[in-house]
Amino acid sequence: MKKAFYPLIAAILLLTSAKLAINTIDYSVGKDFKVKFTSKDPSGEFKKMTGNIQYDAKNLAGSSFNFKIEVSSISTGNNMKNKKAMTNEWFAADKHPNITFISSKVVKTEKGIYVHGKLNMKGVDRSRKIKINPIKTDTGMKFTGTFWVDRSYYKIGKTSKAVPNKLKIEFSIPVTKK
Repeated sequence: MKKAFYPLIAAILLLTSAKLAINTIDYSVGKDFKVKFTSKDPSGEFKKMTGNIQYDAKNLAGSSFNFKIEVSSISTGNNMKNKKAMTNEWFAADKHPNITFISSKVVKTEKGIYVHGKLNMKGVDRSRKIKINPIKTDTGMKFTGTFWVDRSYYKIGKTSKAVPNKLKIEFSIPVTKK
């Protein structure tokens, strides 16, 4: 009896994982994305980002969000600030050319849908929980949201009165099916 039980459990697990993979849809980041950061000073956006999303609104456990932002694509509207952002004091772009986010799970609560994962900036990984708003569009989906980042956690810049530690991040990421 026990010998027949283990293959049955293995078959159920295999079919369940196959069902999770079949229902998720693979998306890639569209060209009209926006990743803005605002504070008293500085404010701006990043112009280059790539990423892969697997998303199924009916089965969030099979969903994932993975992004890479090129630090060198920072645009503050001031070329001197852009260059300063590349230095070792700030992003150390020569050693850490990308900001990455890799999700570990996606969950729905009474307050909304949250993506949990690791945000890496300047070689420092920090666990993050980011609320997303999925919106269906004519060409696929768009994910929007807002969250705050404390740059001191990532050793970006020095603490000063001129530049606040907390920056507001706003994103709008249109995606298309692969």
